[in-house]
Amino acid sequence: MNASELRAAVMAALARVAPEADLDALDPAVPLRDALDLDSMDFLAFVAELHTRTGVAVPEADYGKLGTLAAAVAYLGARAR
Repeated sequence: MNASELRAAVMAALARVAPEADLDALDPAVPLRDALDLDSMDFLAFVAELHTRTGVAVPEADYGKLGTLAAAVAYLGARAR
C-alpha cells in the first residue's frame, strides 16, 4: 500500500470508530485521542480496524506509535506489505 492508500485506510478506520467526527478538519499532528475524544475502547477498536483494513498487526507495545494521523500512516507504511 502506498502512503495515500494508508492514509485513506486510517481515515476510514477513524470514521468507523468516531462517525460523528469531522475528519476533514483533523490536524495530522494532533493526538487522535484528544482531537476525536477517543477513550481506550475506541482506540482499541481503531487498532483492530486498522488491522482489518491493512493486514498490519499492531502489538500493544506499539499503540503509542499510532498517536497522530501522521504517525499512524508512517507506522503502517513501515510495516505494510
